[in-house]
Amino acid sequence: MTETNLQKATLGGGCFWCLEAVYQQVRGVVHVESGYTGGQTLNPDYDSVCTGKTGHAEVVQIEFDANVLTYQKILEIFFAIHDPTTLNRQGNDIGSQYRSVIYAHDKQQRLLAEEVIKQLAAENIFDQPIVTELADLPTYYPAEDYHQNYFNNHPDQGYCAFVVSPKVSKFRKQFAELLI
Repeated sequence: MTETNLQKATLGGGCFWCLEAVYQQVRGVVHVESGYTGGQTLNPDYDSVCTGKTGHAEVVQIEFDANVLTYQKILEIFFAIHDPTTLNRQGNDIGSQYRSVIYAHDKQQRLLAEEVIKQLAAENIFDQPIVTELADLPTYYPAEDYHQNYFNNHPDQGYCAFVVSPKVSKFRKQFAELLI
């Protein structure tokens, strides 16, 4: 039996429910947690983050087995399931808390993220320039319990049905080989 090589990735691409729902279905992902990072307020909560005044982004922290799933593949999924060309916005979710951001856990993640962004830009994958922020991971705060596993617990809730579900479907079609 192969030993696991657990690593973490922290990404923000709009509402954390969307990213969480997708990454929970990826082979090699051990755990996904919704949370907040990148702001100046200590111990932020959902209501304060939603004001946009704390500076935090809604993010997911992904624990994955690097022997099964590469960080590069995590980034490829990330860029496929959100719009990295809109500043502080994903669809109708507007504000800096919904920014496109990659929080690197180490120098290797930072360099790989820079390379992926350069490659996507060179290939003109998007009609507009990529505005995804790249930063070193600051203090991370888990979101409240009711935000965890949100899509699976509330698939018929309006936002889940009309925003999250289409992103999950897009992922499932584009990355079928990675499904659990």
